[in-house]
Amino acid sequence: MELESFELVMLRRPANPAEYDEAESARIQAEHLAYLAGLRASGHVVTNGPVIEPADESLRGLVFFRTGSPAEARRLAEQDPAVRAGRLVVDVMTWWCPPGTMAAPGRLITV
Repeated sequence: MELESFELVMLRRPANPAEYDEAESARIQAEHLAYLAGLRASGHVVTNGPVIEPADESLRGLVFFRTGSPAEARRLAEQDPAVRAGRLVVDVMTWWCPPGTMAAPGRLITV
């Protein structure tokens, strides 16, 4: 059996997240989204996005990296402005899936 390997990063809200005013929170969020867009453009990230109605309310989002190394995925994830600001923490693991299935489209959502 052949499988493809990715590094899965779970973005979580820490137990005591850093507090910021509305303007600073908006700036951090914009930088967070821009950082992830840059990682997608560079090929380090395959896809990412928020988690809606998770069973574990600390879970905020998922990022699927293609770095070949959980350590490298962690290094990149920890450079995320929201992580550096103490708004998010990361869990990093290896994730396997059948070859080519990450390319299948999902259901489109307009936000």
